[in-house]
Amino acid sequence: MRLLALDTATEACSVALLTEHGLISASVEIGRGHAQEILGMVDRILAEGGATLAGLSGIVAGIGPGSFTGVRVSVAVAQGLAFGAGLPVIPVSSLEALAVEAIGRGAERVLACLDARMGEVYWGCFAAEGTGLLSALGPPAVGPAAAVRLPEGGTCAQSAPSGAARWQGIGRGFAAHPGLSVITGLSVGTDDARALPQAREMARLGAVRLSAGGGIDPAFLEPLYVRDKVALTEAERGIERGVGK
Repeated sequence: MRLLALDTATEACSVALLTEHGLISASVEIGRGHAQEILGMVDRILAEGGATLAGLSGIVAGIGPGSFTGVRVSVAVAQGLAFGAGLPVIPVSSLEALAVEAIGRGAERVLACLDARMGEVYWGCFAAEGTGLLSALGPPAVGPAAAVRLPEGGTCAQSAPSGAARWQGIGRGFAAHPGLSVITGLSVGTDDARALPQAREMARLGAVRLSAGGGIDPAFLEPLYVRDKVALTEAERGIERGVGK
């Protein structure tokens, strides 16, 4: 199996190539310009891995959540490449990619969290499976940092169940909102608090999904925005500055 993975949904613009010989990847953190950067990175990674689009088994697409523009670029580029080469696509979310990274280092339960701007975060809870991969413990969510919860028996609580495996936090939402790190039962390392989703983890998860028949026609690839609001209103910005009511 040969898979190309790409993601531009956050500040990280990343590409990975997974083949029978291993995995190679590249990532650059940029504020803007993902659309101008990503195709050149794809060409370089394919050349480094001695691969061509026609020789791939599929393309793994980062679908968000993240910045609206970044998510659209990621989905559109994946669709364009897949259409041109007649390949299936495998969608992977930003939060899943973060969770895969933590699980790959031994975490059993993961709270993945990204800065959503406007005083909010994207988050999702995941558990490691026997395969070393993950299952979602609920849908991805967005809201104020104070609303973030760990699941407990189907309900929401600020602490993990007694005797349960400790939760590992990962994602730049923790750096943007340090108060999240004090949730009872949660451990967040300094590097984990700065982590962004990467194509290398998307490639690993995508390979498992494609093997299980999870590839889809690129025409059906959809972005995962989680919310449909891109900016604060003037009144909301005034409240943030302390001048509104």
